[in-house]
Amino acid sequence: MTILFPQLLAYSDIMLLAVRCMVAAVFLTSGWAKVSHPVAKGKQNGLTPGMTRFLGCAEVAGALGVLTGVLGQLAAIGLILIMLGAIKKKIVDWHIGFWGKDGQGWHYELIFVIMNLVIVTTGGGRYVIPTLF
Repeated sequence: MTILFPQLLAYSDIMLLAVRCMVAAVFLTSGWAKVSHPVAKGKQNGLTPGMTRFLGCAEVAGALGVLTGVLGQLAAIGLILIMLGAIKKKIVDWHIGFWGKDGQGWHYELIFVIMNLVIVTTGGGRYVIPTLF
C-alpha cells in the first residue's frame, strides 16, 4: 500500500477524537430528545414511551462512553446495535429505500454504523480518558 501523504498520519488520533465528538454530539442530542419527550418521539418512531425512554438513555450513555473513551468500544457496539435497529425499522417496517423520500432513507444510520465501527476497531485513538491517567 502506498500512502500519498504520510505526514498526515500524525493527525490520526486527533481525527479519531473528532469522529468521537461528532458521534457523541449526535447521539447526546438525539437521546436527550427521546428522554425528554418520550411520548412525542415514541409516536414519531412507532415505539412505546417506555421503549423510547430506554433507547434515549442508551443513546446518552453510549455517547458519553464514546466521547470519553470509558468503555468506548462497548459503547460504540451499543450504538451500532441501535442504528441497526433503526435501519431494520426503515427497511422492513416502513419500506424506505437507501435514500428514501426527501433524504429520509437509511444512509444516515449506515454512516453512524461505519463511524462506530471505526471507534470499535481503533479503540477511539490515543485521546481517551483511560489512557490520559
